[in-house]
Amino acid sequence: MSDAPPHPRDVFSLDGQEKAELSFLDALGRGRLHHAWLLTGPEGVGKATLAYRMARRLLGAREDKSFGVLGSAPSDFVSRQVAARSHPDLMVLERATDDGKARKSIPVDEARLLPGFFANSPATSPYRVAIIDAADDLNVNAANAVLKTLEEPPPRGVILLISHSPGKLLPTIRSRCRRLAVPAPGVERAADMVEHRLGLDRRQAERLGRMAHGAPGKALQLAAAKALEADDTAGEILRKLPEIDEAALLALADTFKGAEGQARFELLFERLADQIHAMAVGMAGERTPSGLDRWAAAWERLVRWPIEAEAVNLDRADVFWTAIADLRAAAKASI
Repeated sequence: MSDAPPHPRDVFSLDGQEKAELSFLDALGRGRLHHAWLLTGPEGVGKATLAYRMARRLLGAREDKSFGVLGSAPSDFVSRQVAARSHPDLMVLERATDDGKARKSIPVDEARLLPGFFANSPATSPYRVAIIDAADDLNVNAANAVLKTLEEPPPRGVILLISHSPGKLLPTIRSRCRRLAVPAPGVERAADMVEHRLGLDRRQAERLGRMAHGAPGKALQLAAAKALEADDTAGEILRKLPEIDEAALLALADTFKGAEGQARFELLFERLADQIHAMAVGMAGERTPSGLDRWAAAWERLVRWPIEAEAVNLDRADVFWTAIADLRAAAKASI
């Protein structure tokens, strides 16, 4: 359960995205392949996995329908080159570095390599392909560098841009891409994947599927981050309100230090916010309007505080205790 999900370049199966794959194959088969595709949808639904499946097909990998309509054979030479990050006709822009660490954004220096990459003819394949995972991670200068390439479509070149929040992209980038929607397959499919990959019991798998809002990749990420434990902790805190177990919360606040502590801090706040939202929706008819207002305000602050804490380097333990006081006030207002 602690193992992180595999990188999308190493994944050959993708369930629930047949409509998107058929749309791409139809354009390819009719000779109407757009030079830029914007793959949109929630995080963790398989957009990057789909992009690599599209890339393998464009690069000439041997088809293997046992992996779906857009499946390629893992043993094919092209597939092995893509997995080894050694294919001469594939370029990938992503936040992750070679040592696996994530940067805050995709730097402009890397985005400026795109024109030179597409200036050359394909070395061994029908197309040259660039994957940008994700376009949301381009800083302003990098986005403008990508835009320059989109404005001058390369011959035999295809750019695959992944976006979790397309509304935040430059309108000029969106307008030059063909959008391909990649929706969440749903809680049951997400639970199926978690159950199959991690061997969890069905109840745990379905909890993760609901937390991930039906996005299988997100469910696997949550499992690796021990989200079930965080969800249990959030539930225990909320059940006791307006009372608190001060000793337990002090011990919990001590775990928020360092990089791992930041992830634990953010995940706990996410689980508290999700449970409050579900509670407010489920009990709307039983609560006073003033009580609902207090819970809505508490939810909004739970969503906002981790972002603000990171932006201005606030002490996470202090933010946590402020959140607890806020939740106690909301609970008292609802009694």
